[in-house]
Amino acid sequence: MLRVLTLASLAAVVHAAPYVPKDDATVLERLPVRPGDPVARELRELRAELARDPGDLETALRLARRYFELANAEGDPRYVGYAQAALKPWWDLPAPPLDATVMRAILKQYSHDFAGAMQDLEVATREDPNDALAWYWRAAIDMVQADYDGARDACRRLQTIDPGLGAVGCMAYLDGTTGKAAAAHRALSAALAASARTSPEEKVWVLTRLAEMSLRMGNAKQAEEHFKAALALNVHDQFLLAAWADFLLDHNRAAEVVELLRDWVRSDILLLRLALAEKALLAPAAKEHIEALKARFDAAALRGDKLHQQEEARFNLYLMGRKEKALLLAQENFRLQREPRDARILFEAALALGDPGAAKEAFDWLARSGYEEPGLRKTAQALKALEK
Repeated sequence: MLRVLTLASLAAVVHAAPYVPKDDATVLERLPVRPGDPVARELRELRAELARDPGDLETALRLARRYFELANAEGDPRYVGYAQAALKPWWDLPAPPLDATVMRAILKQYSHDFAGAMQDLEVATREDPNDALAWYWRAAIDMVQADYDGARDACRRLQTIDPGLGAVGCMAYLDGTTGKAAAAHRALSAALAASARTSPEEKVWVLTRLAEMSLRMGNAKQAEEHFKAALALNVHDQFLLAAWADFLLDHNRAAEVVELLRDWVRSDILLLRLALAEKALLAPAAKEHIEALKARFDAAALRGDKLHQQEEARFNLYLMGRKEKALLLAQENFRLQREPRDARILFEAALALGDPGAAKEAFDWLARSGYEEPGLRKTAQALKALEK
């Protein structure tokens, strides 16, 4: 449940639109799973079950959830296409069963269809007010779009229907973004200490959030301790790797980023950070990885895919030197999703062009949210100082 709060923002921001096979027999590519891998075996078994009975909703949901988890762990959006294909008999129904409605919402938000996802989730929570998963996803999407009142309502619902670490994490995630990072850090730390049964995946989520809150309080040393504790759990988590890589890049530790991400080139978000590190080090591999990213972004443009504009803006600003294009991408991205990293690239692109007015929406968000992180506020202040 806890990972829901970041899966929405991560998945919707950084991946290309998933391709949905028209025929279950279509083989697109053998995805990288090792022989004897229990995950591969599980997928084979679920696919075989569903092939025997394509109308078996329980099996379809299990397979779709597993694919979605893999997409976020491995950074491969094709898994989401396979998840959608598993739900094909229910995808276009006006009123599918509630479990299918929630899973459809989860996959819709991945493709930036936030309105469609919220419509499904509103139906789910109206018909079953105690559906914790639906409330978690409502909170997550509200956070992506900076609807903090909506997120607070969802988190309060969770406190009554699913009290515990997840509900505390929901409110801490909100408070940590809206000017209450110290209190959020204390509350989430205490909840983690008091939680007797916490999975490694849940601990990774909590520790990564604690690291973020530490950075918002200006405590880089504490943030690094949290990041390292999360990494020590050996859980494949793209969001953790991306957040840790950004920390290292911000602290001029590019060599550590290369070591961390050298085997993660399939993931666009991690390849971007790898290329940024390689460029800082003047590493020969930077050219190849920049060209690979450019090809991926160009292919997305040909498809009319605008799902990864925040990352593309960063790519254009820092790896291609295209300031104007970076600003346009950052502005368009910020109209749809308004998380701190979206504001950051908008401020940075506007600063590169010396155009404070171009980041008006980010300034408005900063004033409304009360977001505290010193680095972002310093960038905003430098940009504001250019006003005449």
